[in-house]
Amino acid sequence: MRRRSTSTATALAVLFSSAALAAGTAGVAAADSARVLPVKSVGDIVVDGAHRRVYLSDPTGGKIVVTDYAGVVKATLTGLPGVTGLALSADSGQVYAAVKGSDRIVSVETQTYTQTASYELGADAPSDLEVVDGRVWFGYGSNLGSLDLSAAEPVVHLDQKADAGFFTGPMLLGSDLAAPGVLVAGSGGTLAVYDVSADGAVLRVKGSMDTSVKQLDLTPDGGQVITSWDGTGNGYGLPAYSTTDLTEVASYPIDAYPNAVAVAPDGSVAGGSFSWYEPDVHIHRPGDLTSVREYDFPNTGDSSGADTLVDGALAWAPDAGRVFAVSVNTAGTYTLRAMTDPTKELPTLKVSAPATSARAKKLTVTGKLTSKVALAAGTGLTVTRTDIESPNGKALPAATTKADGSFSFTDTPPAGGKVTYKVSYAGDATHATAAGSDSVQVSRKATALSLTNNGKLYSYGKDVSFTAHLGTTYKNRTVEIYADPFGTDKPKKLLKKARVNSHGNLSATVDMTRDTTVTAVFAGDARYAGKTTKSTAYARAKISTSVSKHYRTGRIGSTKYYYFRKNTDPVFTTTMNYYAGRKQRFELEVYYQGRWYDSGSEYFALGTSGKSAVRLEAPGESGIRARMRSSYINGSSGDTVNSTTYGPWKYMAFTN
Repeated sequence: MRRRSTSTATALAVLFSSAALAAGTAGVAAADSARVLPVKSVGDIVVDGAHRRVYLSDPTGGKIVVTDYAGVVKATLTGLPGVTGLALSADSGQVYAAVKGSDRIVSVETQTYTQTASYELGADAPSDLEVVDGRVWFGYGSNLGSLDLSAAEPVVHLDQKADAGFFTGPMLLGSDLAAPGVLVAGSGGTLAVYDVSADGAVLRVKGSMDTSVKQLDLTPDGGQVITSWDGTGNGYGLPAYSTTDLTEVASYPIDAYPNAVAVAPDGSVAGGSFSWYEPDVHIHRPGDLTSVREYDFPNTGDSSGADTLVDGALAWAPDAGRVFAVSVNTAGTYTLRAMTDPTKELPTLKVSAPATSARAKKLTVTGKLTSKVALAAGTGLTVTRTDIESPNGKALPAATTKADGSFSFTDTPPAGGKVTYKVSYAGDATHATAAGSDSVQVSRKATALSLTNNGKLYSYGKDVSFTAHLGTTYKNRTVEIYADPFGTDKPKKLLKKARVNSHGNLSATVDMTRDTTVTAVFAGDARYAGKTTKSTAYARAKISTSVSKHYRTGRIGSTKYYYFRKNTDPVFTTTMNYYAGRKQRFELEVYYQGRWYDSGSEYFALGTSGKSAVRLEAPGESGIRARMRSSYINGSSGDTVNSTTYGPWKYMAFTN
């Protein structure tokens, strides 16, 4: 309770066009799918096309993770310390894994993902694996060994590098199912080709490669070995060496710094690089030194550079329809990325429509379909128009390209508003699909929309009907009415959404406890533009004051008075509708010689219950008459959600 003092005749102490162009993107494409892997590292990746599964080794975690083509984990094999190299049997029945931590190779059955066998090698830390003609070849240190499973008992042959001159590890291996009897191996700066068609490995030829090579692979015809780094000083590339004499016959250009290479069954080459700011994966058709596709990984970490490709973590699906890659970000999060149709060119399809047009008038849309290798004149394109009356799209007559890839078509839009024309190219054996779109704002007529009660003032809590009136429209006769009370604690609310009546009217009732903005919205239709109108109405505050400590009531003339002893402090309790931070203005006047004199005012905060009790100091004299009232003053009372409201005067008289 607040307290203030009074004196007999003195004042008290004061107190939202035009549409933007949208088109396909050529050259650099985003990965088609991506999923985070539950691994701490990635040592190798192999794809089982028969079962549509991807196997990834995690040397740090000591496990193999098996996913589907979308990256969804289907199985996890644990207890494999340091597991690195992986290889798939020719019949896709087994995946072999090199387990460095226990110097062995394990076999995993691909139907059930269960470990079916474990083979001790008698060699330290096996690394890379390749399966050639039924034998599992493995690198260990800077040497070469094989595991023959064709007999009743497995047979391990070690030290088969011959005089290739490998001196430092790790050993990298490459082979291709279509090139039987051929195994390529590289370690340090040495590269070698072996004939493994017989029991052992016969060295065909040896040569040099860059010491920075992270991965190598053999082409399906057995004629070339491609490594992940060009050491000739001709820039970053994927050098291809003839398996006859290991002379470099070509180099596929790539960004810095090359760290992966994989050859598809059709001879297409996927190259990867450790690139923060450039594309990470480059796709080349066989023998074509210009990339047909490039993929740039996004940035999912916390540095300026994007995610990067893990060394050697690049593999083709056997049908060449996908390339799989594993990226890692600065937080050590690994992601499996699947890129579909990588050998198809990515055309660009641009569409341009007028910015504006009149409804029911013919307009012309133009565009161009381009690709590295130009598509033939007469290439068919599908055209779809989307508008208010056809939100799911309406097929229009097909368009065809000219010799330079350009095209045009005309249309007469039946509906106004935003009209979008989408043009699509279905793709072919060597080109991916492409699409582009552009939008035009088509004119519509204006309609009338009004709303009653703008500027009116109402008592607190009065139910007020607001009526919207809609003028002429085409088909849509629906209006929405919203109420938005003043203040930040109550959101805008939909009161009613319905068709107007036969007179064009729709009404909704608002409980006027605050100043309120009411909005009527017509969304528009095919021929008439949308419209919004607002009406702001005002609500008084709710104020009542109770009096206590008086000994009786009576009337002086027609006015009710509360009588107090001259030494009794009156108490006035004001109740007002609450709002955070709200204060009431307590005002006092004193009657003297036939007139009321202002004795000052002061603001007192309301409690959360909306109550504010003020105790006046007794005057100590009899014969004094005074009056008080509590008011809400918009702005001065701490908020602006109600209109200024004055409470009733309460009269008091002091006696002996």
